[in-house]
Amino acid sequence: MELTKARLNLSVVYSAMAGYFLGADSVSFSAIVLLALGGYLVVGAANGFNQVIERHRDALMDRTKNRPLPTGRLTVTEAMLSSSVMAIAGLLLLYWINPLTVGFGAFALFVYVLVYTPLKAHGPLAVFVGAFPGAIPALLGWVAATGDFDIEPGTLFALQFLWQFSHFWAIAWIADDDYKKANYVLLPSGKRDTKSATQILIYTFFIIPVSLLPAFGLSGSLSLSVVGIIITSLLGLGFMYFAWNLFSKRSIPAARKLMIYSIIYLPLLQLLLVIDKYI
Repeated sequence: MELTKARLNLSVVYSAMAGYFLGADSVSFSAIVLLALGGYLVVGAANGFNQVIERHRDALMDRTKNRPLPTGRLTVTEAMLSSSVMAIAGLLLLYWINPLTVGFGAFALFVYVLVYTPLKAHGPLAVFVGAFPGAIPALLGWVAATGDFDIEPGTLFALQFLWQFSHFWAIAWIADDDYKKANYVLLPSGKRDTKSATQILIYTFFIIPVSLLPAFGLSGSLSLSVVGIIITSLLGLGFMYFAWNLFSKRSIPAARKLMIYSIIYLPLLQLLLVIDKYI
């Protein structure tokens, strides 16, 4: 469970489920099970491989020093074997849904493990690269439901892609001192300053128009009712408020508030889209 980062992993599966229900004309119980299990295993494998690669740096940081590999509760061989089995099993389960689903799942796994993870040690560009596999889950769910890629999953991808910058940079702001123990520099300017806060504010702002694309018929079959538009707008303005608060104060408590709101924002918005479709 610790190797797969279970709590984080379940939030990824939640996004995939939201994408599935948004795309599905009729719900298939077998597809839901395959998507949930396959998605969990693939993400768990990615997290496992990530911890193997980063084990020495993890041992240097307070936030990660108690993970299974730095503490010796798992060996590298055990972690590699477990992650490999999870990757193969997860991709097979996604393949049984349809080939496009396994294609996106394999892409996310490859980029996260072999591009994003090693790139983290080389600066903030890693955040941009990591946003691509991180934005796959809702898209994956839609593709699992439809077997097709179009403007709708593209919109879901864009929303989750932009969301990650505000979310991850808020975490990086909080953990900057800890990250530097392992020589990670992940804030956009490399430190807690106005430039980093400005970048966070800009990316947060663009989440609002993207989240409202369904209201203007620009997202294919995705739509929003009047009530949905109001709630989506309020959620976006709340996001902007916390990003502006960080910009104004440039403090760790302000970053923590933004991080907490970001964790609430995305699942609420995805749930709203699903409810809006079926009601």
